[in-house]
Amino acid sequence: MTILPFRAPADVEAAVPRVAAHFAGGGLLGYPTETVYGLGSTPTDDAVAALARLKGRREGKPFLLLVAGRDMAQRNGLLFTGAAQRLADHFWPGPLTLVLAGGEGKLPDTLRGPEGGIAVRWTSHATTALLVERLGHPITSTSANRPGEPTAAGPTAIADQFREEVRRGELLVLDGGTIGSPPPSTVVDCTLPVPRLIRAGAIPVPEIRNVIGSLAP
Repeated sequence: MTILPFRAPADVEAAVPRVAAHFAGGGLLGYPTETVYGLGSTPTDDAVAALARLKGRREGKPFLLLVAGRDMAQRNGLLFTGAAQRLADHFWPGPLTLVLAGGEGKLPDTLRGPEGGIAVRWTSHATTALLVERLGHPITSTSANRPGEPTAAGPTAIADQFREEVRRGELLVLDGGTIGSPPPSTVVDCTLPVPRLIRAGAIPVPEIRNVIGSLAP
């Protein structure tokens, strides 16, 4: 069983080559965020398909992307409307997920939701944000649980739920400690000029409206 310490910047620096090699071999990752523990992969078709199999995710329900800043999202072809720019400037890094148009030819279409966009967040979890920055590319994210099971609150719970995948070395787990039960990220669809609220969450809707004014959902 491989669980790496992941609580300080030095832990991140030690983990980066391990994680990069694991991803290069098609492996998947369990890691902490500011909301829940997540499962993730590199943003490629094969890796996303492997993550869907691990998660037991039904077809047509996409994963989101974690990035290290707006520049990384734009380098992958994602498009920020005026409202998306203001929201990102105000709430990122943090528990705000923006659904953005673009990414054609650079990101898998299996990441697209029914509105045609890709959900993106710059996590405020310090060590995970640093990991994504050091890797130099986004990673996918979904809650660390199987359908119908509670989200894993820590690395041991992930290893228990996904025992065989961890044992076989398919799933590498980063130990960022135990996470409580914070609300999920707020999700705003910014694929069109006027944004649309998809899910209320950690950032209250009145705060969203204060930032984007007349364009508020």
